[in-house]
Amino acid sequence: MYRLILFRILIPVSLLMIVSASAQTTKLTLEDIYTKNWYGSRGVGPLRWMKDNSSYSTTEYNATAGGADIVRYEVAGGTRTVLISASQLVPGTGRKPLSIDDYEWSDDNSKLLLFTNTKKVWRYNTRGDYWVLNREKGQLTQLGKGLPESSLMFAKFSPDGSKVAYVCQLNIYVEELATGKIAPLTRDGGGDIINGTFDWVYEEELDDRDGFRWSPDGKTIAYWQSDTKGVGTFYLINNTDSNYSKPLPFPYPKVGTTNSAVKVGVVPVMGGATRWFDVPGDPRNNYLARMDFIPGSNEVMIQQLNRLQNTNQVWIGNTADMQLKKLLTERDSAWVDIHDDIVWLDNNKSFTWTSEEDGWVHLYKVSRDGKEKKLITKGNFDVVNINCIDPAGGYVYYIASPENFTQRYLYRSRLDGKGEAERVSPAAMAGQHSYQISADAKYAIHSFENAVTPKRISLISLGTHQEIKLLEDNRQLKSRISELGLRPKEFFKVDIGEVVLDAWMIKPIQFDPQKKYPIIFHVYGEPAGSTVQDNWSTGDNMWHQYLSNELGVVVISIDNRGTKVPRGRSFRKCIYRQIGLLAADDQAAAAKKTMMMFPFIDTAHVGMWGWSGGGQMTLHGLFRHGDVFKTGIAVSFVAQQTLYDNIYQERYMGLPDDNQYGYREGSPLTHASKLQGKLMIIHGTGDDNVHYQNFEMMVNELIKHNKLFSMMSYPNRDHGIWQGVNTTLHLRRTMENFWKKNL
Repeated sequence: MYRLILFRILIPVSLLMIVSASAQTTKLTLEDIYTKNWYGSRGVGPLRWMKDNSSYSTTEYNATAGGADIVRYEVAGGTRTVLISASQLVPGTGRKPLSIDDYEWSDDNSKLLLFTNTKKVWRYNTRGDYWVLNREKGQLTQLGKGLPESSLMFAKFSPDGSKVAYVCQLNIYVEELATGKIAPLTRDGGGDIINGTFDWVYEEELDDRDGFRWSPDGKTIAYWQSDTKGVGTFYLINNTDSNYSKPLPFPYPKVGTTNSAVKVGVVPVMGGATRWFDVPGDPRNNYLARMDFIPGSNEVMIQQLNRLQNTNQVWIGNTADMQLKKLLTERDSAWVDIHDDIVWLDNNKSFTWTSEEDGWVHLYKVSRDGKEKKLITKGNFDVVNINCIDPAGGYVYYIASPENFTQRYLYRSRLDGKGEAERVSPAAMAGQHSYQISADAKYAIHSFENAVTPKRISLISLGTHQEIKLLEDNRQLKSRISELGLRPKEFFKVDIGEVVLDAWMIKPIQFDPQKKYPIIFHVYGEPAGSTVQDNWSTGDNMWHQYLSNELGVVVISIDNRGTKVPRGRSFRKCIYRQIGLLAADDQAAAAKKTMMMFPFIDTAHVGMWGWSGGGQMTLHGLFRHGDVFKTGIAVSFVAQQTLYDNIYQERYMGLPDDNQYGYREGSPLTHASKLQGKLMIIHGTGDDNVHYQNFEMMVNELIKHNKLFSMMSYPNRDHGIWQGVNTTLHLRRTMENFWKKNL
């Protein structure tokens, strides 16, 4: 029996004018969205707080010099000072200034480390060239001379600024800035051995890229080493760039298969042999997920996840004698998440630690010996992320959303655990807030947005939340949106009996409640993300507005149980060992209830689409819930869960031998024979994340059962299917045409 339906529409009064169809003066087109990028939101920066906490730096284009200056703005008065002119970044006579992809100051601000000419490694541009500008001498010097172009990674100043360490071709080097002398600290990198960075799965699933750390005294470097021997090799095939196909191999551990053996070692900066920590446990069945020096010491903190990822053992390693001591152990009956919220307090006598042991994600204060653990943030809410820990002021500032899971607000709590959480974000600004806070918590770069408001970015005084300076309000974008006369997203709730779910809806401009409309459900549904957020971009906003008005359909998205929303541990982790099962059942139940709630929905014409995990969910929708979903598009999907990487899939499903039912029934491939509706599948052949073999196995299975379907492959495109000329527009046009013909 269904409980009371909760229904609510959020439309800011200031934007009611865009609801009127008569206000439309411009037609929304795919070319404007994807080719001209007319509806992209502008940002600022990157902005960085200076060490004085009363000014910030950013990059600004210098038309005269033909490059970017690094400039400084004072909070009080807004005085602008050019710290580094583009003319100082010219590497030689007749050349243009270096582009600035990233930069870092030495501790005394006398030198600038510049990252440029970058190249992509898996998802991000982490390989390139590094230059150092000596500000006193006005001297610009390239690092790594004699090493291949664009081959340096993760360059970092030594604590005293006299040296820079970096990774090149899987080995770690140190370069003396005064002499230019380059010394390799490791020599065994290459082939199966990776020093100072990581293999594909560590980067993708544990967010590990930069794999070495300077010691506080600058005498040693601690680093990760991975041995990929025994890890299965997956081959991507490039068929388009030459007459003969080219295989592209890379180690990729799939579910239940062998991992890299990873260890942490310490090497002297002046040269010598690496000494290794003897962390207990099989290095191929445990993950060394985090490692950092404790400030002002010769000790490192190492976080070790077991293969099931339901236990995180934290070790303190002494780099002088290489002895290990267990600090604390975090356990969960489902899985534990890694949080990067560790700040050492009280002269290193305690540190902050994030856990959800009481059913909510909260920040704790833990003693140096791990024996005392005290709750800092209190209440029945999740801490979404930590923005600033201010020991001097005695507060931690964090994002939370106790009352509305689609929104985000800044709160603060006392570090001593006393008192209640205080909301900092203004109550009148309903939506999502983010903050880049100065270290002393006096000022912040504040961003605000909601589903009908592009980002508004300003400099504020944090104590009063008063705006000091407007940095970007996306006025031109708001004007363009207003001319379209679109209906805003309407947020509502769906009660499916066991739980009430958040959802949104987009209606056509000329919506008539007396008519019947086809419906498209947009889905993601897995633990890594959420589609129902009251912000500008989540949910493919302009694409869905286009579909709604061009096709005359209603678009709806619902966050099922297990999605990444701040609703407590039980909501997120109830899907453990049943990925693809409970979530798809929730989606079907919510779709049925939604169609009961709104009589204008044409229940005979119901579509569903999703990307990645959402593609898998779409396949489950059409295969297992064909009585609800009649038409669907699945993009870049997992067809069989054992084909995906082990860290992600085993985290949520356990090991395949121990969960045969979950892996079998949670894989769309198992249910392909049940297809009754109209299906289109899309994939990039160069997808290094969800491999194209998923697509081909699904094709084979559908053929086997004589199921007719549509398909589109994009040569050499990766998981995002964007590389190459006109790819994004072509993809969206292909999807649009399928909907027009089949929905």
